Amino acid sequence: MTVITSLQNPRVKNAVRLRDRRHREKQGQILIDGARELAQAISAGVKMLEVFVCEPCGSSDDARRALAMLPDGGGEILQVSEPVLAKLAFGRRSEGLLAVAEMPTATLEDVEEMIPWEQPASALVAVLEGVEKPGNFGAVLRSADGAGVSAVIAADPRTDLYNPNAIRASLGTIFTLPICAAGSAETLAWLRRNGLQILAARVDGSVPYTEVNYRRPTAMVLGSEAAGLSSVWSAEDITPIRLPMRGAADSLNISAAAAVLFYEARRQRG
Repeated sequence: MTVITSLQNPRVKNAVRLRDRRHREKQGQILIDGARELAQAISAGVKMLEVFVCEPCGSSDDARRALAMLPDGGGEILQVSEPVLAKLAFGRRSEGLLAVAEMPTATLEDVEEMIPWEQPASALVAVLEGVEKPGNFGAVLRSADGAGVSAVIAADPRTDLYNPNAIRASLGTIFTLPICAAGSAETLAWLRRNGLQILAARVDGSVPYTEVNYRRPTAMVLGSEAAGLSSVWSAEDITPIRLPMRGAADSLNISAAAAVLFYEARRQRG
C-alpha cells in the first residue's frame, strides 16, 4: 500500500483545514483524532470519509481496537508517514489514527425520537446555553454520559459542537449521546411541550440544588461562566436553583457544576 509522505498532499491539506470551524461547517465534515474517539464514532454509526493511519504510531490497545473496527466505519484508509500524522494530529497526543467524517446534524425533533420517554427512568435533559469553550462542552458530555443523562442540548452555542477539542474532552461520548444545537427560545418551547420540569442553575438561585425532586422528567439548564443564563430562562415555570459556594469564588466551572447536578439526579434516582 502506498504511504503518503508529502505534507502538500491535497487530502492532507484538506484535513488540516478542518481544524477551522468555517471549513468544518462549509464542508459538513469533522476531524476525529484519537483511538477511543474513533471507536466510539464508528460504533455510533458516524460515516467515515477518510482514515489516516500511521501503524508505527498506533501500538496501544485502544489503537489496535480502533484499527480492527475501521472496515465497519466505511471510508478510505490511507497510510501516512509519522511527519504527516504529526501535521494532521490535533495537539501532541497521537495514537496513529485520525479520521475525516461526516458531521452529525441532529435536530430537536431527532433528539426527541432518541429519548426513551416510556422507560421507568424519567427523561433527564441537560441544556447548555452560550457555552464558548469546546473543552468545557466535551467535559460536560463526559459527565452526562457517566450519569445517564438522556440528551444534551446546546442552546445558542458560541462554539461548534464537533470542535476537535470537544470531541477529545468528551472521550468520544459526543457520538454516543443524543445531542443537538438549537436557539434558547426554541429549546424552552420544546422542553415545555414535552412536559419537563425546568431547573435553571443561577448564582442567585432561590432553591438549593439538593432540595429538588429529580425523579420527575427534568431539564437542567446551565449558562456560560462569563454571561450566565439569558432572560429566556427567567419565566415563572422555571425553578432557579443554586449550588452553595463557601469560598471566595461565586460559581463553579460549568463542567464541575454540571457534574454535581447530574450525579445528584443519579443519586435520587437510585
